[in-house]
Amino acid sequence: MKFSAVLIATLATMLLGGCASSFPSREVKQSASIVDYLYPRAEQAPKTEPGMAYLRPPVRVGLAFVPTASRGHALPETEKIKLMERVKASFAPYSFIGNIEIIPTQYLQPGGGFANMEQVARMFNVDVVAMVSHDQVQFNDSNKLAVLYWTIVGAYVIHGDEYDVQTMVDVSVFDVASHKLLFRAPGTSQVKGAASLANFSERARAAQVEGYNKAVEELIPPLKAELEKFRERIKADPGFRVENRAGYKGGGSIDLLGLLLALSLPLLLAAFHFAPRYARRRIQ
Repeated sequence: MKFSAVLIATLATMLLGGCASSFPSREVKQSASIVDYLYPRAEQAPKTEPGMAYLRPPVRVGLAFVPTASRGHALPETEKIKLMERVKASFAPYSFIGNIEIIPTQYLQPGGGFANMEQVARMFNVDVVAMVSHDQVQFNDSNKLAVLYWTIVGAYVIHGDEYDVQTMVDVSVFDVASHKLLFRAPGTSQVKGAASLANFSERARAAQVEGYNKAVEELIPPLKAELEKFRERIKADPGFRVENRAGYKGGGSIDLLGLLLALSLPLLLAAFHFAPRYARRRIQ
């Protein structure tokens, strides 16, 4: 009897060890860098050129994910569209932004550079392109605390794996004609969880999508804040020239004469209103 118990314990230990060793710790990474896309052969961080950017409100904006050559664990295109719809909604309330076009990833080439960006901008008729770069790492670790259940038919091992998904997304907004970076905003997230062997792959994929959703959720507030800062900055920055499109009455460039007329109009109206009364008093 004692020998049987020792044998069963030994076999259980071997089984647990075998389970743990058959699912070693590993790392799954997916990344799409805006630097690699725009400067594929750069050996160091590029410096933006201080050129003049011409903006014509309402500005037409294109929104796209940075393309990547990696296909293994890439985020599905349907999920990318959903995420870009959320980013698009953050631009929509601003009157100086016109049409917002979501650009499918297949129109972009990995390492295509500004030439590819210009080509896509012409195709979708946009002036500004907001590029969504991302970096996600998923750590899969075998759970050493596998549980050995005793049942009426013998021992049954439930082995669990743990996952830790860390995600970063970054939106960089470029003026296509001048190649000038207008503003950018980041968002990050971390998703932790565990699953049994039976549904680990499914749960891990769901965690990846959840990581992107949470990162975009964290991205929206700083994106709106940077957009507001940019709108204020271009009023005094000599590197920008704003000219309204025909028919647009929003907050573009206002010439000095128009500003003086706008300020003096109430005074002129008041003068015309009180002048006849004053004249009648003088006559009486």
